[in-house]
Amino acid sequence: MQRSYQRWYSPTLNRDMELLVFGQHGTPVIVFPTSKGKFYEYEDRGMVAALSEHLERGWVQLFCVDSVDAESWYCDWAHPAGRVQRHVQYDQYILNEVVPFIHSQNGNTFFMTTGCSFGAYHAINFALRHPDVVRRTIGLSGLYDMRMFMDGHYDEIFYFNNPIDFTADLRDDHQLWMLKQQDIILVIGQDDRARWSNEKLSENLWRAGVGNALRLWDGWAHDWPYWQQMIKSYIGGHD
Repeated sequence: MQRSYQRWYSPTLNRDMELLVFGQHGTPVIVFPTSKGKFYEYEDRGMVAALSEHLERGWVQLFCVDSVDAESWYCDWAHPAGRVQRHVQYDQYILNEVVPFIHSQNGNTFFMTTGCSFGAYHAINFALRHPDVVRRTIGLSGLYDMRMFMDGHYDEIFYFNNPIDFTADLRDDHQLWMLKQQDIILVIGQDDRARWSNEKLSENLWRAGVGNALRLWDGWAHDWPYWQQMIKSYIGGHD
């Protein structure tokens, strides 16, 4: 299996950013780490090994990105408006730097995003905000309401990065058409405390006519051994 390390200075974030690429071709998958996680987490936690057949057969190619969560949602010393603004810069880094890099490495236009726990938020939020880029998104054990990070502050920028909010009022015809082309997969344990946000997000999307798959697993199911099973069940593959 091919493995390559990439690092470049991000003008969007004003800092160096790193990522790991696994595989040579197949469906490009942007992989977001868990809370304040690093780009090598997916490999260290056995997720790359769990997808070894997918990688060796050329079904998928993983692009495991770094996070800036410690500078955004988890930055307690910053004003909440600053936290979400840093997250928006991260969103733009993925869109305007990582996506073009992937295009330079892989001609497949069927993009996927995925992540576990807090990474699921990033994967789903990015996909819903950019349905013209992402065709399938898989959130494993995610929370899709970020209010707990905002200390009571609420503004328009936050609204458009809080999935259970902005999906409750989807009206733009083109956006809706693009969302209806996506495969949206939400996977969560029945006993997971974030289950409600998955159900709310799924309900919002269905109400807008956007199909999605909500999959409830037995028990808590919020740990790496479960996520290894989940990703193999739902990632599929497109040549």
